[in-house]
Amino acid sequence: MKIAYLSAGNAIHTVRWVNALAQRGHTIFLITMHKGNEPLHEKVSLFQLPVTAPLGYFFNASHLKNLLKRLQPDFLHVHYATGYGTLGRLCQFKPVILSVWGSDIFDFPVKSFLHRAWLVKNLKTATKICSTSHVMATATEELLRRDNQPIAITPFGIDTMLFYPQPELRDSTVFKIGTVKTLASKYGIDTLIQAFYTLRNTLAGTSLAQQLRLCIAGDGPQRDKLQALVAKLGLSAVTEFAGHLPHAQVPAYLNQLNIYVACSRLDSESFGVAILEASACGLPVIVSRVGGLPEVVEEGVTGLIVEKEDIEQFATALSKLVQNKTIRDTMGHAGRQHVMEKYNWQESVPILETVYKQIKAMYRCSEK
Repeated sequence: MKIAYLSAGNAIHTVRWVNALAQRGHTIFLITMHKGNEPLHEKVSLFQLPVTAPLGYFFNASHLKNLLKRLQPDFLHVHYATGYGTLGRLCQFKPVILSVWGSDIFDFPVKSFLHRAWLVKNLKTATKICSTSHVMATATEELLRRDNQPIAITPFGIDTMLFYPQPELRDSTVFKIGTVKTLASKYGIDTLIQAFYTLRNTLAGTSLAQQLRLCIAGDGPQRDKLQALVAKLGLSAVTEFAGHLPHAQVPAYLNQLNIYVACSRLDSESFGVAILEASACGLPVIVSRVGGLPEVVEEGVTGLIVEKEDIEQFATALSKLVQNKTIRDTMGHAGRQHVMEKYNWQESVPILETVYKQIKAMYRCSEK
């Protein structure tokens, strides 16, 4: 199939989809306003739109329309329902598949009536809508108020050949609790820092307290604020800010941790890719009860789920895992199995291909 992707080229999710589809023999055109640094498969053709975002979401429509006329893809797959979703609607190409991501569904429509109407219009023009999680699919259906066109669940799987346990990378002299996330408010890194501080005080006077380290990988607008919080709590000597990591370096970083924590505070955290990557590496996980995060954790089996922004609950969950290696090992093993059975990348790509085949067949029938 010939598939045109309209999406942010600097998003690792985009890169992984287009690369996987190219590897499976499809002709892939990646059309974007956001050129990234992650390597693209040699069979992915990249097209940079002339007008940058956010104006480009409106003023690139004519250019995109002409480009698609020249490329003649079987369909256009748009990722993200607001910005790129608007451009996808304005170019008037059919058939168009629209993948919702999270903040476009949970955050954007609550800004105002106009934002909601704008989003719904984008959604209604799609031939098919895809969602990575059930909770986000439900939220999308509520916006559309329709039952006649079920939303396709296309889980974003994990490359279990890349993300796997490597115990030899772990330093036995320290105990690392960490996360890999953008340093933005929605991800609750401040909650993690304060929970770590509470945990350390709870274990004060023990040898384990001296081994504790907090590891934060990622960059973002809150970095300075978070570093100031760490300094204020007297944690600078035991906290690492690793900065942004290329995706290829994430598995090694995760394998240095003993526990992975995701303290997200917004429902727009619609699918826990980072959590599944940690589980694939054999780590027990602790996550907040928001958005799609509970969907990817078997509570009490692969990890623990606590209420968002509840510092004491996070600290208690950490204490439980920190002090019991048997539970950590059991959860880590179960997490790896959970990913292998339900979220293996080798299964996710064929699921998306099935959607493509259905849309292609349906559209051909409608043209007759």
